[in-house]
Amino acid sequence: MKDLIAYIAKALVDKPEDVFVTEIEGKQTSVIELKVAKEDLGKVIGKQGRTARAMRTILSASSTKLHKRSVLEIIE
Repeated sequence: MKDLIAYIAKALVDKPEDVFVTEIEGKQTSVIELKVAKEDLGKVIGKQGRTARAMRTILSASSTKLHKRSVLEIIE
């Protein structure tokens, strides 16, 4: 999951070296924290949050296959 979010985020931003993804795993739920450069934050969120919503949908679909729940948090 962590690699999937990192791959998508690096493709979207201008500074892929500033993309940091951490995963906090629990028994049923994983929290994936995405941190990007300040000037790339708008590209990751998108207009009206559409890009972030799409990333969350992809994450949800792939985590369902593993019988887990994943939550994406974008950190400023």
